[in-house]
Amino acid sequence: MEIFVADEQDEVEMDLDRLVRLARSVLAQEKVNEDADLSVIFLDEFAMTELNKSFLNGDYPTDVLAFPMDEDFEPEIRETGPGGRLSDPGEPPLLLGDVVLCPAVAKKQAEERGAPVQDEVDLLFVHGILHLLGYDHATVEEAKAMQAKERKLLESFERAVKSK
Repeated sequence: MEIFVADEQDEVEMDLDRLVRLARSVLAQEKVNEDADLSVIFLDEFAMTELNKSFLNGDYPTDVLAFPMDEDFEPEIRETGPGGRLSDPGEPPLLLGDVVLCPAVAKKQAEERGAPVQDEVDLLFVHGILHLLGYDHATVEEAKAMQAKERKLLESFERAVKSK
């Protein structure tokens, strides 16, 4: 599994190693094929505003955007059992897509909630990954399910971090 990271901002220091571990944890828990690739890009507010304008018609910096490579996500890419399975060696790796996050917006949101910035970044990152995997929050039920999934994934990751 390849996790490509590009930090194109300098407003908030990012723990890139932690975020790569978090991505691997989420993808493993979601039983995503281990040949999958994911990219994450950290942008400043100006660049995030431009992306938001281009794709969602929002003239403001948003916290996270997700750009799935395959809008028609197929559950077959998920592993079916413990230990996982590899895709056919003749097939290219599965490209999940891009998670684009604005750490400056995450920092503001964390301050408003009285939470650590890293916690907000982790939550937004997991949120973005889940969007790549086909999760959504268009309805109240979907939003509740997605929030519960985010909490479960983050709690599992934190337990693993603390046990090391």
